Amino acid sequence: MNDKKNTNEILKLADELRWEIGNDFHDALAESIHADAAQIAAVAVSYDDKKPQFDMDRTIDRIVTSPWLGFPIMFLLLAGVFWVTIEGSNIPSGYLASILVDTVHPALKAFADSINTPFWLSGVLIDGAYLAMAWVIAVMLPPMAIFFPIFSLLEDFGYLPRVAFNMDNLYRRVGAHGKQALTMSMGFGCNAAGVVAARIIDSPRERLIAIITNNFSLCNGRWPTQILIATIFIGATAPAHLAGIVSAGAVVGVAVLGIFSSLVVSWFLSRTVLKGEASAFSLELPPYRPPRILQTLYTSLIDRTLFVLWRAIVFAFPAGIVIWLVANIHIGGAAVAEIFIDWTNPFGILIGLNGVILLAYIIAIPANEIVIPTVLMLTVLVSSISGVGGGSGVMFELDSIEATSSILHAGGWTLLTGICLMLFSLLHNPCSTTIYTIYKETGSVKWTLISTFLPIAMGLVVCFTVAQLWYLLA
Repeated sequence: MNDKKNTNEILKLADELRWEIGNDFHDALAESIHADAAQIAAVAVSYDDKKPQFDMDRTIDRIVTSPWLGFPIMFLLLAGVFWVTIEGSNIPSGYLASILVDTVHPALKAFADSINTPFWLSGVLIDGAYLAMAWVIAVMLPPMAIFFPIFSLLEDFGYLPRVAFNMDNLYRRVGAHGKQALTMSMGFGCNAAGVVAARIIDSPRERLIAIITNNFSLCNGRWPTQILIATIFIGATAPAHLAGIVSAGAVVGVAVLGIFSSLVVSWFLSRTVLKGEASAFSLELPPYRPPRILQTLYTSLIDRTLFVLWRAIVFAFPAGIVIWLVANIHIGGAAVAEIFIDWTNPFGILIGLNGVILLAYIIAIPANEIVIPTVLMLTVLVSSISGVGGGSGVMFELDSIEATSSILHAGGWTLLTGICLMLFSLLHNPCSTTIYTIYKETGSVKWTLISTFLPIAMGLVVCFTVAQLWYLLA
């Protein structure tokens, strides 16, 4: 009885002291330790010129982590990266497409015909698997080859930890752990990596929040989709000399919306099914260092660009086969793809999308990287079936961004379709790799299903709302 009484008294005293010291006790303690260390250093360290040396790191940090300048600088840097990517990827993309799609594909078809290859085998391997891989390379390689090296240089310079530092206070305010900002930054590269990175969070509750919300960080596979659609539909609404800036601003806006969604969902979870208090932590910022340009470029091209591209190609091969099969297997005189698209098109239009996009996202569940190539192939096939654009097979001339735009517009796409696709690209289920990683990290089917279907539900609601407002105001 005495032990129980003493325990209750200790808990009561701890609760009273907790309210006396306030929620910022850990932050205040860390700040006081650093302040004392600085005072000791000022007394113990002497300089030859009797003056403290200029500290470049702290000078930069006062600017990039400033409450007033930190976020505007972050947005401007992101916009600059996207602008360079958008402006620089058009010509090489068209060049690759002219070789792989407009030259090699007809040559392969001619060779297959010359050796009397069966129609179905030629279609599956050349019109399906090869064409999907060719469009993956043509559409995705140029923007990735520009975006990832620049992003890696910022990371190597030491700026990305400052982004996490700026986001720390926001995540703590919504009841999540400040380290979730670090997992969010990892998610911008790969959501599966971001999920694994949540291990740095000790609290199981806060770790689970970080895992569930990591999908709101745009991963490698979704950046090319955002950049391409923003270029075709958002940039086209502005004068030519401003198109790149407007497109970059649209992509930044979607990325910021993802961060906002992460904060909102974290706030909701921390006050309902995962209710609790946020833990405190101290983040030590690494020093700035000159980027190792050649090494960083090599690493980003091998570890990110080629890795992501290879993963996209691997998944594009079977996806291309599926696309050809659903377009050429007929039921009751209509192709399977045509039946599904016609059946889902009214629902797709209701949320600002279309049946082609819905089918593409089903086929592209294994990897986000193949969404756009799948959309393009399905759009061409549907246009061919309906006689739009004069197609009789699977081919459009894909030699530039303008040609890609013509494919989508021929499929009935509008500005609303582009906007809703950008939103749905942000708010939809994780790829199969991330879903499996979530299950391995949580060991729970329930939380895996929540992590998978919560973004889809949010995406459908957001797209429906945007579409209805568009229809109402148009």
